[in-house]
Amino acid sequence: MLLTDIHGETVPLPDPERLVHLQFRRFAGCPVCNLHLRSVVRRHDEIQAAGVREVVVFHSPADELREHAAELPFAVIADPGKELYRRYGIESSARALLDPRVWPTILRAIAVTVPGVLRGTVRVPSARPAGGRLGLPGDFLIAPDGRTIARKVGRHAGDQWSVDELLALVPVKEPRP
Repeated sequence: MLLTDIHGETVPLPDPERLVHLQFRRFAGCPVCNLHLRSVVRRHDEIQAAGVREVVVFHSPADELREHAAELPFAVIADPGKELYRRYGIESSARALLDPRVWPTILRAIAVTVPGVLRGTVRVPSARPAGGRLGLPGDFLIAPDGRTIARKVGRHAGDQWSVDELLALVPVKEPRP
């Protein structure tokens, strides 16, 4: 399957050259998603060195995503119709925000986001984001042959793989003689 990112670039899924970490996030400007993606950006070189390509899907239109995610160093895919979400079994649920395990993450995300909003360096997300606020995250590690090596479907908005968890799932390449 060929996807198109928010810059019009073609993104093959699976990628014939490397593993793909396919991430499903919520909406453009989501503070919880942005908090998580900052950790991915900080370690992006390490992720790439492990042979993994990051591809992040949001259920927002591309124009909204370009306002919030244009500077991310990996492919960002707009899926406002949630076609990929359905294909991979990623749902929306009130537990995305009502599960008490996500509340500390929400508070941390707000604490990190508000100063940027006040300085004018971070855009406020839409009050009524396309696809709603109740999306659950999902993570898939996909091999070049299309097999899903590992998957995690989140139980709340902050339930996704950390970079360490992702890297632990990457198969170790055997040295060549």
